Amino acid sequence: MNEDKLRPIVEALIYLADEPVTLASMIELLGEENEAAVRQALSHLRRRYASPEHGIEIKEIADGYKMATKPEHHAWVQKFLKHHTPPIRLSLPALETLAVIAYRQPVTLPEIQEIRGVNAAAVMKTLVDKKLVTTGGRKNVVGRPILYKTTRDFLLQFGLRNLGELPSLDEYQELAQASLEGVAVVGEAESEPGAGDAVGRRETGTAASDIGKESTGGRMAAEPRTISDAEQKPDAAGESDRVSAGGDSQAS
Repeated sequence: MNEDKLRPIVEALIYLADEPVTLASMIELLGEENEAAVRQALSHLRRRYASPEHGIEIKEIADGYKMATKPEHHAWVQKFLKHHTPPIRLSLPALETLAVIAYRQPVTLPEIQEIRGVNAAAVMKTLVDKKLVTTGGRKNVVGRPILYKTTRDFLLQFGLRNLGELPSLDEYQELAQASLEGVAVVGEAESEPGAGDAVGRRETGTAASDIGKESTGGRMAAEPRTISDAEQKPDAAGESDRVSAGGDSQAS
């Protein structure tokens, strides 16, 4: 590959990495035959980001390269971090409950609990408190139970334009299986009775066919880039740590 093709790849690698990316690691990944082109691409990117029109730069740190905000913008970065809302992290029981709501909305708590097979009251409170779920009136049946539906914040957290962009049921099954194989979502512990049983049941999981019954949209939510998506963003504390001793703050 020539420098023009390698340049955006090198840029993406430096942007994505949590730790400074070494030149050796980039050459190992992109091929020793491209070493000269990789060096040229890196040099070009560093010159480009050094110009005043960019708020970030590529700094050489610990024998590697990392994107960081420029010192002259330090005050604004600190102000942003101070008011920055950390990303929402959910447990597997919470994600499973959110999945039921996204498919079946509007849906009542008894209906959710019937599908999941456990008491979902504690998880529902978590989802409401995090503003991912809200009330949507009452169902016209005996007892008039509250109906729940997803919110605009739900779309924002999952990077969706609308509910029509939710993954299909089959895609959800694959994502659930991936969670079992190690792509676990971390978050606050749920106090939901039976939650441990629910997680244990994920060898089979809540069947997508059960979640999707009478679905209005026919599509289902997956982890975004990052409630747990591979593209997870750091939490507020993590971002605060990005402010260097010299007054720089590394870009996320």
